[in-house]
Amino acid sequence: MQTTIAQLEIGEKAIITDFDINAVPLKLIEMGCLPGNTVELLQIAPFGDPLFLNINDSHLAIRLETASVIEIEILKNPS
Repeated sequence: MQTTIAQLEIGEKAIITDFDINAVPLKLIEMGCLPGNTVELLQIAPFGDPLFLNINDSHLAIRLETASVIEIEILKNPS
């Protein structure tokens, strides 16, 4: 099972690795939600949906359903 944006914790950063092109709205792709770009979870709405993200210095809110199909690789903090 691959890690997705939906599994990030607040403050964690990751690199987008892959997603189902048919499951992600075109608007998100146009705003930089592409493989190779960095994503950081900034905040989660009170009932857990939507998620507020920083993707390459663009602030976006995406639904949990969409976040669960965008695969990532979590970046480890340097010790």
